[in-house]
Amino acid sequence: MKILIVDDERLARQRLYTLLQELGIDPKCIWEAENGEQAVQLCEQQEIDLVFMDIHMPGMDGLDAAARIVRQELPPAIVFTTAYSEHALDAFEVHAVDYLLKPIRREKLAAALEKVTRLTRPLLQREEVAEQWITSKYRGGVQRIPLSDVYYFRADSKYVVARHRNGEALLEDSLVSLEKRFPDDLLRIHRSTLVRPHLVSALHKQPEGGVEIGFVDIDDRLEVSRRHVPRVRQLLAR
Repeated sequence: MKILIVDDERLARQRLYTLLQELGIDPKCIWEAENGEQAVQLCEQQEIDLVFMDIHMPGMDGLDAAARIVRQELPPAIVFTTAYSEHALDAFEVHAVDYLLKPIRREKLAAALEKVTRLTRPLLQREEVAEQWITSKYRGGVQRIPLSDVYYFRADSKYVVARHRNGEALLEDSLVSLEKRFPDDLLRIHRSTLVRPHLVSALHKQPEGGVEIGFVDIDDRLEVSRRHVPRVRQLLAR
């Protein structure tokens, strides 16, 4: 596994370098970068499997660098390292695998490495694609929900409600941003509703002439606006 440590503080890089060696990582497989620009360049030039990314750095910060790195065809896994816990939600929005608070403890680092082994470059080449996630603030922390578990998204006042296999979650994302982020996985059936078409089971005509859709495994039914009915019918006919 090729690992890249990104931090503008030399002592922070050295500490993480030492901890990784103590956990059995070959020092020849550990690279270093002082800022976001260097990190992006190294990930383009080398087949990096894992990036430990500091967030607060001069110039391009860690969040911006990660947003560029994850656009690669087979991006490395990213674990953020920072002294500021308020960036946890932002970190997961760019598909970070984990989030470690400084000073990094050896046992926390070991747990992060174990989690990352499922998402390294060789595994990505054998599997179809990395799981896609949505994030929600939950009891003072961050809840990560696999997109594959979501039935639909519905706009509700200032928030968007995600109905998933284990209940509901409030998101700060807009429907438009979700539609752009997952264009191949979501279908708009109403100005206030996006659904995952793979989990739609049937169309139901209403006595008053309207149309609703039903889902696999749950009893929820959602209204389909008149303009979207042909597209939904076409999809279900496949």
